[in-house]
Amino acid sequence: MIHDISFGQYYPASSVLHKLDARFKIIMTLVLVVGVFFCNSVCSIALAALFCITMMLLSKIPIPTFLKNLKPLIPIIILTFILNIIYVPGEHVIWSVWKFQLTTEALQTAVFIAFRIVLLVIITSFLTYTTTPTALTSAIEDLLKWLKLFKVDVHSIAMMMSIALRFIPTLIDEINKIINAQKARGADFDSGNVIHKLKALVPVLIPLFISSFRRAYELANAMECRCYNGGEGRTKLKTMQSGLKDYIALGVCLAVVSGFILLNMIKIAGVY
Repeated sequence: MIHDISFGQYYPASSVLHKLDARFKIIMTLVLVVGVFFCNSVCSIALAALFCITMMLLSKIPIPTFLKNLKPLIPIIILTFILNIIYVPGEHVIWSVWKFQLTTEALQTAVFIAFRIVLLVIITSFLTYTTTPTALTSAIEDLLKWLKLFKVDVHSIAMMMSIALRFIPTLIDEINKIINAQKARGADFDSGNVIHKLKALVPVLIPLFISSFRRAYELANAMECRCYNGGEGRTKLKTMQSGLKDYIALGVCLAVVSGFILLNMIKIAGVY
């Protein structure tokens, strides 16, 4: 399952989404994430899914690459689905056994929430797949520069977020190496019950923490040796410039979210 995690990685390609301003991509991601929570009808969910598929095709990134991020979340999606079926009340009973009743309202809520989780993962993947860590850092710093009025070190916050995203693939590779090394020594991570599998992770977590602290120490030393002193007085090799295509893309996102809200209003009015 560790091999299937690709969140935080940049996928190089020459597409319309890759060429957009990173600041606009962050704003569009936030707009779409908020918009997904307005999807309370079949039509709005279908519109969101159609929009995500269109974005996948425009990004020129293979669709299986996006689906890789969903595999580790399958247990969470299934658990959320079951909990909603059990605890969401409803009036229209589909099936009943002992004290358990499966209602139409519970099933509909469970399906909608499962689809929302899938859409949220795909939407957030667009940002990291189409934006380099450097551009993402500059965009976050630029969008949060108003916090400097409150004496907040915006550059440090943006740098920490960028480093965290940058080291996700590195930590995943490190976990794979540790697991393979432990398997070569006879460790068993696949058989046994849940408690046995959790105990088997101890020989993985300890080397992982040691390696992570060592990498952090080496990175800090490298930054100090290069006289890194934060954002004060620093210049940028590439300055971000927005264009017409960025405003068009943001307008499309706002139109799609408006479509979510409109479709929900039509549902409430009882049109479908």
